Amino acid sequence: MIGKTLLMGLAALAGLLSPAMASARALDTYLEGDPTGAAPAPVSGGLLLMGGGDHNLDAMRWFIAKAGHGHIVILRASQHGDASTEFVNEIGGVLSAETFVTHSRSASRDPHLLEALRKADGIYIAGGDQARYVRRWRGTPIAAALDAHVRAGKPLAGTSAGLAMLGEYLYGAMDGQSLTSAQGLADPYGKGTTMETDFLHLALLKGVITDSHFTQRGRLGRLFAFIAKAQANRPAAAPPLIGLGIDEGVALAVEADGTARVYSSAPDRGVSVVEGAGIGRTAAPGPLVAERVQVTTAGLHSVVHLPSGTVQDPVVVQNYSAGGGTIRPLP
Repeated sequence: MIGKTLLMGLAALAGLLSPAMASARALDTYLEGDPTGAAPAPVSGGLLLMGGGDHNLDAMRWFIAKAGHGHIVILRASQHGDASTEFVNEIGGVLSAETFVTHSRSASRDPHLLEALRKADGIYIAGGDQARYVRRWRGTPIAAALDAHVRAGKPLAGTSAGLAMLGEYLYGAMDGQSLTSAQGLADPYGKGTTMETDFLHLALLKGVITDSHFTQRGRLGRLFAFIAKAQANRPAAAPPLIGLGIDEGVALAVEADGTARVYSSAPDRGVSVVEGAGIGRTAAPGPLVAERVQVTTAGLHSVVHLPSGTVQDPVVVQNYSAGGGTIRPLP
């Protein structure tokens, strides 16, 4: 009942504030469960990479088990605290779940937030607008706390926009738009392909770019564009990047040693691994040109190895060419 009591108190307080004062709040918090006490089971490291849409419950239970069934912190930059309720009352198996909604960059210095991140057994980055995450969290104590959390051998999860934040390179959507495959292939080096880096520094996702809602929104072409732009700015000696496109209702559960399995709510959904070696490094005006780009699809019986991107028992391996603003499967 702690969460309900807190929400009632916040609602009463909000009624006393003027609209200007309410909008000036840097942080909202929502708590469900009991935040005291130690995790009842061992905590171990791992990453849960989620493609958005409905949560796969088996994947969520994997994450909760990694967190020792203890305390979960949910981070977001918009919306509200429904995820806290979902973790405690719908998925279950946790002592508490606390959501922090940051409304400004100053929230990253909030003592309660930073202490909760330090003590968290698992951290979950929710969906929303990744541009807000870049502007409000990059180079702040929040980003440092996320890196420290993973280094300490604790699990980190991200879905949709939260997934986009986890790779070494990320699509920030900094212009307020959502790049389509057609736009990206027509001009992969243009201003709309807003690639960012130096956000998190996760060893298992070094050299990796992630994308969500992948097959459902036809995002293979735009992942080609993301790789092309990010790769063009890398040192010549750096290895090629890989892209991970994760379908809706799918999660890639990555163990601390980099081995990963696919959880999927439907047998025809999975994870696409795009090899940057075929995309090249040299930026040229106009549409993307690539002769042969390998895309490997991982399914329920596959094993993905990160950060290399190799796949055991893939569902399919398909090569594509790019040119004239489109991509085409090769025989």
